Amino acid sequence: MVEVAGERNGGRRRVAAMAPYVRPKPLVAFLLGIASGFPLTLLLGTMGFWLAKVGIDKKTIGFAIGLTTPYTLKFLWAPLIDRLRLPVLTRLVGQRRAWLFFVQALLFVSVWMLGASQPELHLGLFAFWAIVTAFLSATQDIVIDAYRIEILSDEELPFGTANNQFGYRIGNLIAGVGTIAIASPEGWGLGWALGYGLTAFCVVPAMLGALYAGPGRHDATVAREGSHGQWLRDTVVGPFREFLRRRGAVLILLFVLIYKLGDAMGQAMLNPMIVELGFSDTEFIAINKVVGFWGLIVGTALAAPFMAWLGMGRALIASGVLMMLSNLTFAILAMHGHSVTWLTIAVATEQVTSGIGLTVFVTYLSGLSNLAYTATQFALLSSFAAVGRTWLAAPAGIAADALGWVGFWLLTMVVALPGLLLLGLLWRRGFVVQNVRQPGTEKVPDEAPAAA
Repeated sequence: MVEVAGERNGGRRRVAAMAPYVRPKPLVAFLLGIASGFPLTLLLGTMGFWLAKVGIDKKTIGFAIGLTTPYTLKFLWAPLIDRLRLPVLTRLVGQRRAWLFFVQALLFVSVWMLGASQPELHLGLFAFWAIVTAFLSATQDIVIDAYRIEILSDEELPFGTANNQFGYRIGNLIAGVGTIAIASPEGWGLGWALGYGLTAFCVVPAMLGALYAGPGRHDATVAREGSHGQWLRDTVVGPFREFLRRRGAVLILLFVLIYKLGDAMGQAMLNPMIVELGFSDTEFIAINKVVGFWGLIVGTALAAPFMAWLGMGRALIASGVLMMLSNLTFAILAMHGHSVTWLTIAVATEQVTSGIGLTVFVTYLSGLSNLAYTATQFALLSSFAAVGRTWLAAPAGIAADALGWVGFWLLTMVVALPGLLLLGLLWRRGFVVQNVRQPGTEKVPDEAPAAA
């Protein structure tokens, strides 16, 4: 009887632990994540695989990351997303959803055109549609990130962010494994045009979720403030002034810039290495579909309890170390060459650690965004992160060419160290956690706590 009662209590605890994840708004955050996750994978991971398959050299592939530059500049037009009303649509569905539906319709078209661009024959046309897709995807991210933060309560934020990252990773998986499976002769054999085009339907879950969730809190915040005669100040000056007045703002921006640099360099060159080591499309698809999928489930599911257990500061440090160490498994894979065993180990390790790390990092950035300026401030922070992913990581192809694959992966581990050292400095100065989601907050307390 005691054993049965213990099992019942354990079951209740597990159900209670899962309950926050299946609330309506965190589930909507999951749907938003699917739409947010697929375009960047098409532009980085899948694009690298595609270009390697059609014979583009890895130096060119490395610098092709520069086609995602709009992600680094999105803070420039994010203020318009906060304030500029779209005719008819804004009145019907609210500010956030109007922009979401408008941008997603354009993104759907651009992804189809990118897939049909034939880079082996028309590299310039391919580059054009890649930039257009990156611009629209970055704009979609502005809207989705702001809307997600606004529909989640403070209590729901860690669970909604974990759900959002789970959805994001599902979008990654669809745009990586799914698109390659559709396009590859070893899969469905339908070609890259249909592979990219069918993946574009990943915008649909976010549309459905937004229709259910209703307008975000930003609409009510702006309505209370009243911006007549103050549009320029409220739209452009206010978000940046409010953020930069906080103690440690410059150090925080520098940390955001370099924290995931080693991980970004590795991601840029992972698929070209897989092709060069001679793995077949079938092997790549099978390992990512099974091992990669369950790895991302485990990693993302662990993220919220990971933060609750360690607190935000320690969670950032631990996840940074885990992501750095996961790159070691790819160095070992490079040493072994065509080893299905080591590819399986490396993919599993990367998915788990990246699932934890990305969720922790995005939760941290979300807590820094004031609800009055959600789109602009989150775009500012994520743009700095994208600079590290885009331009600081762009020479990855040159490094891989010069050092070989083993040396390259060891270099990515070294590159990850400055971000961890800067995080330690932020910790000592009390700048690790600065949650200012409420509107009207001008600056954080002088001594921010070291744990959430």
